[in-house]
Amino acid sequence: MGSHTGRLTTHVLDTAHGKPGRGIAVHLYRQQADGRTLICSRLTNADGRCDQPLLEADAMENGTYELDFDIGSYFAALGTDLPEPAFLNIVTLRFAIADANAHYHVPLVCTPWSYSTYRGS
Repeated sequence: MGSHTGRLTTHVLDTAHGKPGRGIAVHLYRQQADGRTLICSRLTNADGRCDQPLLEADAMENGTYELDFDIGSYFAALGTDLPEPAFLNIVTLRFAIADANAHYHVPLVCTPWSYSTYRGS
């Protein structure tokens, strides 16, 4: 198996309010043929980032993963005027890690009505 040097990080940018997404629950799952397995759960800090990498070193493995971001609770806590149920509640990003020695940064840029992602650095 060997020793891996890669890591997986994320952050959330709230473009509706022009600030980092603070206090957002983030759940990382590994996707497999029989479903998904929870790897870790974190809350974003004041900078919209998690205090530690979601995966690093030997926990980094090639494969397919999903990140769930609870933006519905975040926007509701800000007092954003949302319909019930909210248009976006849990945003799931499915992505693959092909190089366990690389840094994968998978951010979420969001509003109550839209989101996007990219592979950052």
